[in-house]
Amino acid sequence: MTSEFRIRLSTIVTAALLTMSLSACASKQDVLPADVKEPDKFLYNKGTESLDKKRWMTAREYFRRLIDGYPQSELRPDAKLGVGDSYLGEATTESLLLAVNEYREFLTFYPTSPRADYAQYKLGMTYFRQMRAPQRDQTETREAVREFQVFMERYPNSALRPEVEAKLRESRDRVSTSEYQVGVFYYKQRWYPGAIDRLRALLKSDPGFTYRDGLYYYLGEALLKVRLDAEALPLFEKLVAEFTVSEYLEKAKLREAELKAKMATAGTPTTPAEPPAPETPPAAPSPDQKPQS
Repeated sequence: MTSEFRIRLSTIVTAALLTMSLSACASKQDVLPADVKEPDKFLYNKGTESLDKKRWMTAREYFRRLIDGYPQSELRPDAKLGVGDSYLGEATTESLLLAVNEYREFLTFYPTSPRADYAQYKLGMTYFRQMRAPQRDQTETREAVREFQVFMERYPNSALRPEVEAKLRESRDRVSTSEYQVGVFYYKQRWYPGAIDRLRALLKSDPGFTYRDGLYYYLGEALLKVRLDAEALPLFEKLVAEFTVSEYLEKAKLREAELKAKMATAGTPTTPAEPPAPETPPAAPSPDQKPQS
């Protein structure tokens, strides 16, 4: 068991115990009205009302009272989701970890529920809310990508699919931007083999990368530096064909025309002489260091 896991587990347990303590105090003070005919429905409606008003702890109390007090209620699965939503809405480090647990439990206990797609989407959102900047560690971002991909595979006909597609693209862009920035860093340090390897791998793993215009450009330029003109030309052509607006568009058009003209003249060098590249690769930027873009 890693120290990080121990810390997270301790945090979850502490937060859960605090929630149970507060809930117990609230339960003693909040008694159901005597004339309520459907107490489970009453609790669910009150929980939903509190959730809409962003009264997260109050909402959790109503939902938990329903879950604990009415195990046969048909509203119990929805109340379970309500608890998860209250933690997700609270959006603290501790509450997001607790939200993960609630949504995973829902998917375990109610895998065929009509709202399983919703639970899977919200599970992805617990990690989405924890995503860091591209220069930082991308563990949570990769978890978000994984959970959204699970959604896409399991619930192809869900009404939530368009929203999940957008979140998945945003999550993948965050991971890809991190890789892209390292590739550009290598290029600007004139470590062209490293830039080529990094950018090629990114193009293969995420061909739909939103900012692939820069990817095409820097990969093309890196290939030119090592005299791989025939491989560079299609990248500039792709940039021109796929983007009508880009800071690299005019440069790509010039490169495209230049390469085609030079390739038409046999034996003509296609790139100017470059200063020698570093003999050893530069150190990759640390997670907290912002690479050049």
